[in-house]
Amino acid sequence: MSRYTITSALPYTNGPVHIGHLAGVYVPSDIYARYLRMQGHDVAFVCGSDEHGVPITLKAKKEGITPQQVVDKYHTIIKNSFNEFGITFDNYSRTSAPVHHETASEFFKNLYENDKFIEKVDEQLYDEEANQFLADRFVIGTCPKCGNEESYGDQCEKCGTSHNATDLINPKSAITGNVPSLKQTKHWFLPLDKYESWLREWIVEGHKNDWKSNVLGQVKSWVDDGLRPRAVTRDLDWGIPVPVEGGEGKVLYVWFDAPIGYISSTKEWAKENGKDWEPYWKDKDTKLVHFIGKDNIVFHCIIFPAMLKAHGDYILPENVPANEFLNLEGNKISTSKNWAVWLHEYLEDFPGKQDVLRYALTANAPETKDNDFTWKDFQTRNNSELVAIFGNFINRVVVLTNKYYDGIVPTAGEFSEVDEETLAKVKEYPGIIANSVERYRFREAMGELMNLARLGNKYLADEEPWKQVKENPERVETIMNVALQIATALATLSEPFLPFTSEKLKGILNAGSSGIENSWSAIAEKEVLLPSGHQIGKAELLFAKIEDKDIQAQLDKLEATKVANEIANKEVEPQKDIISFDDFTKLDIRIGTILEAEKVPKTKKLLKLKVDVGIDTRTIVSGIAESFSAEDVIGQKVSVLVNLAPRKIRGVESQGMILMTDTMDGKLAFIEPEREVNNGESVS
Repeated sequence: MSRYTITSALPYTNGPVHIGHLAGVYVPSDIYARYLRMQGHDVAFVCGSDEHGVPITLKAKKEGITPQQVVDKYHTIIKNSFNEFGITFDNYSRTSAPVHHETASEFFKNLYENDKFIEKVDEQLYDEEANQFLADRFVIGTCPKCGNEESYGDQCEKCGTSHNATDLINPKSAITGNVPSLKQTKHWFLPLDKYESWLREWIVEGHKNDWKSNVLGQVKSWVDDGLRPRAVTRDLDWGIPVPVEGGEGKVLYVWFDAPIGYISSTKEWAKENGKDWEPYWKDKDTKLVHFIGKDNIVFHCIIFPAMLKAHGDYILPENVPANEFLNLEGNKISTSKNWAVWLHEYLEDFPGKQDVLRYALTANAPETKDNDFTWKDFQTRNNSELVAIFGNFINRVVVLTNKYYDGIVPTAGEFSEVDEETLAKVKEYPGIIANSVERYRFREAMGELMNLARLGNKYLADEEPWKQVKENPERVETIMNVALQIATALATLSEPFLPFTSEKLKGILNAGSSGIENSWSAIAEKEVLLPSGHQIGKAELLFAKIEDKDIQAQLDKLEATKVANEIANKEVEPQKDIISFDDFTKLDIRIGTILEAEKVPKTKKLLKLKVDVGIDTRTIVSGIAESFSAEDVIGQKVSVLVNLAPRKIRGVESQGMILMTDTMDGKLAFIEPEREVNNGESVS
């Protein structure tokens, strides 16, 4: 038995958890932890809320509440969502906990007292109006690497590059919008340059054969570019106070503080369970694995290891299987723009379907490149794979066993060659799936699990017990016995991936009875998993179809978000050239009624209208056909600029202009009178 410490990136408590977080970090780490526990390993799977980031203070300013109120709100939402979704953290802590403040402060003081820091006065961006230094997310500017004009002070979300706020081109304060000045301030720095050769040897050379290429590539790029001292303190009032003389008014930089949260969370768990925390972080035989997204690679593979190395008595990560990003319906997931599928909302909209989302995210996991989540794909994976393959096989096995044998597992007779080949293949799957999981290829592992379900479906379809039951009942007993062994293997092997399904299936098979072994190894080693004479339960659907209306509701929600973002981001047109009052009085705007309307041939936008404007009835060509049909506008009261010079449009002389406006949702609307008026009445 081996000991493992597994960490998942601490989520910022400036908003709920979304599917991008789940696909990149939390589902794969939970699969891995569940799998290791099933192998009998000693596992500490830890995480917690990251509550000291600058996004917290920005959220607080935006909502007019305190940072503590922000973190309390979202910590509760996130923790409850994880619990309901089945993420099996051994401990989910928070960086505002006393144990974390104590652990982070002690870590800093250890490095400080052992001269691992350099102290220097540096120029930092400063907002004169806000009267504060601008760290990290308090600054927005142009990324020096990719040119993204909305890069943050610590990281560009477009290209993933980490940098300092002073590296930005054309920086602006996120608080006031002002151009900041430079002001001197004292900080402590971790001299990463001193660890450059060690990092190159340890990661770039030492792990070139077992770490993912995206991780190695980013680390190598940073090391090749030359490492520089990195500040570990910030001029802020929200965070862990710098615990040494001269640190007044400063806090630990969140990327120094946050990864120490893994250690403090382990301490919290160990204390609550009567364990010693130190072997999980200081025993060289313990395997430390960090699950993160690609935007955290630098911090987990360069900065945190350098911190651990500087401290001197901590183990280093065996692997950091970082995933790429998951997009949503073709666009990048964005918390600030509400372009996301939030976990707590999904759990409300799709009750009891935790495993459907786990399956969809794992089957489409962004393990080697950015992938796209679409609701249609989610529906297809549920209906065509979970329902039609996995669920269909289990339902047929259980229904037929109850129909033919009152739910009692029949005794197998002599196995045919097909039976023996099928059972031999079943025994191979624990090793096949384990091999994929242990190489962090969870999408591949999930695919193999579904291949086992496909094997079961093919076996039943080929052997056709429903056709043989009258002529050859002994043969059918053997067929159903074999099918039930496959179903039992699925119940066990699905547990890391589809835990709720696994539990339900074990209940249907009554697999928790004495004498029934549910271990991973038993599938590969034992001839019989579910013995003859064993009583199973009645059939229950493992999965239900997801209807089009449920998917459309989610698409409508996203469309509403898109419209809201377009309105919020719509720039106000600049003022036109100055005109005199006399120019304005020349405009003759009258109320009219549309009498006739027809589409202008070979055009998409144009309607030919007959409009009674009181003084006469005239023809007007208007570009409103994409918003209104000809039938819809007949009888509509409109405002018409009647003294506009006539002009030919697509061969039709237009004798005026219909005045329109945009509504809040971005659609065209007529400017019409609020009371009943006669045609020809002037608008003034």
